Amino acid sequence: MRPSHRTPALMLLGTGSNVGKSLIVAGLCRLFADRGLKVRPFKPQNMSNNAAATAQGEIGRAQALQARAARIAAHVDMNPVLLKPESERGSQIILQGRVAGHLSSGDFSRRGDFLPKVLESFERLSDGADLILVEGAGSPAETNLRARDIANLGFSRAAGVPAVLIGDIDRGGVIASLVGSHAVLDAEDRAMIRGFAINRFRGDVGLFTPALDTITRATGWPSLGVVPWFADAARLPAEDALDLAHGLPARPGALKIVVPVLPGIANFDDLDPLKLEPGVELVFVGPGTPLPGDAALVILPGSKTTLRDLARLREEGWDIDILAHRRRGGHVLGLCGGYQMLGKTVRDPLGLEGPPAAAPGLGLLDIETELTPDKTVREVAVEHPASGTTGRAYEIHLGVSEGRDRARAPFRVDGQAEGARSPDGKVVGTYLHGVLTSDPLRRAFLADLAEGPLAEGEAYEPVLEATLDRLAGHLERYLDIGTLLELARSRS
Repeated sequence: MRPSHRTPALMLLGTGSNVGKSLIVAGLCRLFADRGLKVRPFKPQNMSNNAAATAQGEIGRAQALQARAARIAAHVDMNPVLLKPESERGSQIILQGRVAGHLSSGDFSRRGDFLPKVLESFERLSDGADLILVEGAGSPAETNLRARDIANLGFSRAAGVPAVLIGDIDRGGVIASLVGSHAVLDAEDRAMIRGFAINRFRGDVGLFTPALDTITRATGWPSLGVVPWFADAARLPAEDALDLAHGLPARPGALKIVVPVLPGIANFDDLDPLKLEPGVELVFVGPGTPLPGDAALVILPGSKTTLRDLARLREEGWDIDILAHRRRGGHVLGLCGGYQMLGKTVRDPLGLEGPPAAAPGLGLLDIETELTPDKTVREVAVEHPASGTTGRAYEIHLGVSEGRDRARAPFRVDGQAEGARSPDGKVVGTYLHGVLTSDPLRRAFLADLAEGPLAEGEAYEPVLEATLDRLAGHLERYLDIGTLLELARSRS
């Protein structure tokens, strides 16, 4: 089955995960949108706990950023299959924006069953578009997974979309990864790949020219460009929690905000706006390391698996660190799953995020949480009565939290109280994601922490827009844009 529309389309594949596919698609979306094309991003299948809310449901955060780059509203058809890992052996299935069950690692063959829905979304997205830019997932050379593949060449062949293969030179072995991918693919899959590009190059590109010739001789694929390292990528939302491990530079004397990184961390781009504040030092703490004792604020971010992450928090001894931080007068902010952990009890009687279970929370907020089947996914307007500021945010969560500290809710949504706050005001919890992207609200919150105004940082939304513009210009300089567009228009 193939979609009836023959809208020009091009698929960007990678020799592995995290080679920069998402970023390149975002940059190309902005580039072609600025040329007057109606361009749409598309990713058949994504695996990430960093999700975004749309008017129809949830999709991967990277596709929401790509939609922004294309200057259009995000839509669930841009990412019809989203797998949200709940453990090392299973994921929640989000199909066209809505929860559709669970998938264990042993059920991989079931993923092929989603292909009709993937093609249905692709057809709808194609209607009225001038160009579709499709992002692959992981590597197309995983031959053990090829039979039921819908994320890479399985989709490419089903929809008749030509592809370009991207290699990441920064991780090393880029020649072998490209030539090796060609070697293990069957002839029909190879034929869908029409060229290759190199990403994240550092140094003199001229030194790499012989390598380009080597790759072309071995594969028959032409080079479509060598893209130098784009340092400003760090200013855009990351999709992979592994990116948090890189850390941020220390800022002596700044307000220290500490974030423990738990296995099920989700929607961690909530923290990105804090990176733009010169008076803030944002510290991500990984396993085996205690939380710094000089923190002004500890943030417990979102979690896809609240009870599992709560148990890990205790295994790391971070619960002890947080309680000591509170005794010293420190502030704590819990976002979504982190909010649930701050209460007295978290219950999952139906086993929605794992085996049915319950556990005591940290007891820093007088609330109790029960996970319920109905999932809240929505975009909202937010009021922060304490500062008189407003902003936009979104919710993606299971569960209801109630208790006496809800009477001191820090926010209002649609005229209703949202979140909870301790009697002394130093512990705050909310189900709202993205609330810190509002510059006035974020700065009012930080000023309260610092007991006075901090040096004003950059405005978050303009930074995103300017970075996407620079990314588009960067790709225009180093990729063969004309050939990419010709390939998209050659779709059979």
